[in-house]
Amino acid sequence: MTATAVVTGASSGIGAATARGLAAEGYDVVLVARRADRVEELAAELVKAGHNARAEVLDVTDRDAVDAFAASLPSCDVLVNNAGGAIGTESVATADPADWRAMYEVNVLGVLNMTQALLPALVESGAGTVLVVSSVAGHVVYEGGGGYVAAKHGAHTLAATLRLELCGEPVRVLEIAPGMVKTEEFSLNRLRGNSDAAEAVYAGVPDPLSAEDVADTIVWAITRPAHVNIDLMVVRPRAQAAQHRIHRVAPDRD
Repeated sequence: MTATAVVTGASSGIGAATARGLAAEGYDVVLVARRADRVEELAAELVKAGHNARAEVLDVTDRDAVDAFAASLPSCDVLVNNAGGAIGTESVATADPADWRAMYEVNVLGVLNMTQALLPALVESGAGTVLVVSSVAGHVVYEGGGGYVAAKHGAHTLAATLRLELCGEPVRVLEIAPGMVKTEEFSLNRLRGNSDAAEAVYAGVPDPLSAEDVADTIVWAITRPAHVNIDLMVVRPRAQAAQHRIHRVAPDRD
């Protein structure tokens, strides 16, 4: 029987790249996202390429919808909790609590909802995998990142606690924490649609990570033997030695 992998936030970026990678490994991939057009287009692409995939339009913060989705799945072997995101770069003193609440809802409670709903099936599989895509922001604080840092720290803590609580059960809990990743939407969404500001985040950085780079580490971790648990993998571009230490190349001047 082919193993089933559920990938949240699969309409773009790391989620879409991960879905492609797992499909190429032979998984039946269920692509979960809010945007019907994007996720259905990707599912059609994978099916056309000869893979098994289907789209599921779902908001991971809607617990009733998540429970209904879980009840509809005959089985689940892998859950990739990738849905997330950042909103704003305001200081703690000036941030809008609504932005913090929205980040917590998707980055932490979304992971909780999906994990709780699918955990019985993951245990039943006999070799289940829960993977949380967190961030280096969940491990190191920085100015202007308070709400996102707090949310991603919550995701990291959830994964670490779940690993302890599932000790002895046939389920692994993996965490991948990416550093600077240039995708088409992350910084654009964080900076409220300001494309110039979003581009400036990566200005002069030689080779920031791509969605495919991160997806490659996710797929590698998932496809290790069932007894091998990748507790935490931090993945940064070579140019990013730390949150505050990024190598940038000055633009050429005539």
